[in-house]
Formats: sequence, C-alpha cells, structure tokens
Amino acid sequence: MKEKVDDFKKRILSEMAVDYANALEKNFTLAKQFLRITKEGKVDVQRRQEITGKQQILLYLIGKMYAKEADLSDTDEVGNNELMNELGIPIGSLLPWLKDLRGKKIIRQTKKGRYTNHSVSLNAVEKILKGIEKKLKKSRGED
Repeated sequence: MKEKVDDFKKRILSEMAVDYANALEKNFTLAKQFLRITKEGKVDVQRRQEITGKQQILLYLIGKMYAKEADLSDTDEVGNNELMNELGIPIGSLLPWLKDLRGKKIIRQTKKGRYTNHSVSLNAVEKILKGIEKKLKKSRGED
C-alpha cells in the first residue's frame, strides 16, 4: 500500500507540478507592462492615466515586491507617506482606498510602531495583474 501512495506522489509531481520560482517570476512579462524599478528601488507605475487610484496602489505594492526580490529594497511593505509621495495621491483619497482594499482582503496592513505599512500577498499578484490587463484591453475595445 505504501508503494502505491509513493507512486501516486511521484506521478503528481512529474505530471502536475509546476516549478515556478514564485508568482513574481511567473508574472514578470505581465508586470513589465505596468512597472519599472529604479536602481534605488523606487517603483514607477506606468500608464497611470489609464488606471484607477486603487489599481495604482496595487501595482506600486507589486512593484515593491519586485524591488525587494532584486535586492533594490529592504522590504516589500509600503507606508502611507511613500504611497502619497510616489503616486501623488492625497491622503483623503488614499486612506479610503486602502481601507477598501484591506476590507476585500486584497492587501494586508502591518503596524510598525506608529507607522502603518501595506503589502500584497504573493498569491494575489497574478489575479491583480491579469485583472488590470483585462480592464485596460476592454477600455481600448480589444475584447
């Protein structure tokens, strides 16, 4: 019986397992449509005039993950001030959008002393990127 279980495990691994280093590598080409990262680890969200403020926030958080992966940033977490400064979003818009994204469990919040940071989970990256790509195609009539 143990032999059957081991054979089945091997079959699953050989026929079904996908070996992506992680979601960032898998979605690199898609992310490149929307993001640029400077050598200083700053994230530049592309096509900002075509996307919503919430989408800009999500792309920025994903970009921060790429910056961390490339050792251009120490963290993939982003504070409110960084989002305001880098995206040019006023606090009155930023806070409700962040609250909505947290409420929908798209981003998570961590407290570090008196500072609040935000990040997106790795398993949400593909869904976010594909959703934004789909909306952009639809708005350009490419559907």
